[in-house]
Amino acid sequence: MPAPRTLPELEQDVARDLELTAHPRAPWLVPKTSGGAPVLDALVIGAGQGGLAVAHALRRDKVENILVVDRASEGREGPWVTFARMRTLRSPKTQTGPDLRLPALTYQAWHEAQFGARHFEAMTWIPKEHWQDYLLWFRRVTGIPVRNGVSAGAITPARTDDDLPCLRIESSAGPMLARKVVIATGQEGVGAWWMPEFVSALPKPLRAHASEAIDFAALRGKTVAVLGAGASAFDNAATALEAGAAEVHLFCRRAEPMIIQPYRWLTFAGFLRHMHEMPDVWRWRFLSTILGLREGFPQDTYNRVLAFPNFTMHVGRPWTAARAEAGRAVLETPRGPFTADYLICGTGARMDPGLVPELAACAGNIAQWRDRYLPPPGETPPELAERLGGFPYLAPDSSFLERRVGETPWVRDIHLFGIGTTMSFGPAGASINAMSIAAPRVAAGVTRGLFEADLPRLYEELLAYDIPQVELDPGRIAAD
Repeated sequence: MPAPRTLPELEQDVARDLELTAHPRAPWLVPKTSGGAPVLDALVIGAGQGGLAVAHALRRDKVENILVVDRASEGREGPWVTFARMRTLRSPKTQTGPDLRLPALTYQAWHEAQFGARHFEAMTWIPKEHWQDYLLWFRRVTGIPVRNGVSAGAITPARTDDDLPCLRIESSAGPMLARKVVIATGQEGVGAWWMPEFVSALPKPLRAHASEAIDFAALRGKTVAVLGAGASAFDNAATALEAGAAEVHLFCRRAEPMIIQPYRWLTFAGFLRHMHEMPDVWRWRFLSTILGLREGFPQDTYNRVLAFPNFTMHVGRPWTAARAEAGRAVLETPRGPFTADYLICGTGARMDPGLVPELAACAGNIAQWRDRYLPPPGETPPELAERLGGFPYLAPDSSFLERRVGETPWVRDIHLFGIGTTMSFGPAGASINAMSIAAPRVAAGVTRGLFEADLPRLYEELLAYDIPQVELDPGRIAAD
């Protein structure tokens, strides 16, 4: 079937596909209040690709009393036009994502309607700005309700007026109430961006994390040092070079940089759909191996820095200390000091629920992997085991579990969809390649909880159900 010629034609196809696949159509939830205030069935925190995918899945299951909030302004959700400094996505252009396998909602359908099928065929990777434009279109045509400019705060337990559990969420727009919460804030969902303490102790004009806004134009003619050898570290190194930095030096702790991308291997249905169902010993083996390798950098990213003769990569040379001296940063390394005008840390995020505002009231009782599983001695390097042990140990529906049962039972009504799910599910909440499997699973966890809490009401509705589907003819019935 040829692609629609125009975007309005595609949007007509989207509306038709959504209507044709709307089964089951029956509404099954009733509005709730708490102290007279309305209660959402679900609040999704984060309007990036993950939050939109979960919201779409919920609406497909007739959970329509929902809201998605994001602290960013419209069009700046997620990393794509803010701190993502690659030129394109790293996922294959044909992968499905928040569309949940509905053809008219796929990125390819949108791109072909915008630029033509030949343009899509000739394109190697999806430009990140196009992906952001697609996500904005996706949320519009699916009707997902989003409020931008709203920051979520602490989540605490509450009750509905008919005495069901719900949650109170502090926010910059005032308190909100919801029966379920999904935290879909990507890398920061259950932790925070991290850099070595000796770097963060330096004056702010000397350093930044790769996730921050950086004035690259101000680095023209400067010497820049980048810590890390993952894709984002190379992206930032390339951006500094393209902005006219005099020298850029990238420091890799390992003796050999990671050139294999393990996420390419695991993109198959068995792993993506069933890893969370496997015994802990096998989940730990697979995920500690994958996360121990760290994420590799693609050839295109490497080619960007190779285009500049003033780029140098240092392998086996970690940073061990740093100090400010004469307006510059002096780094200590095993091979002697190194002086730079500016430092960029491409060091990712660390799992620590205590750093997440939404989890302030329950962080100390969220179960982590170190609470539930310890690898056999010698199997996992201690530093890696310590880092992975900080990941939350999640329930099968991607909700939090208690470390000490009975203290904060309401954490089971908070579901996670972000990088923090990795140890429990694989890369389910942090990559496009798992979204079509993972987002419906999270939504199913939400609907299961809503259904279970409503069992008494639903049973009463069943007993009261008296709508006949046939009208009998008394004259044709023989009676004794």
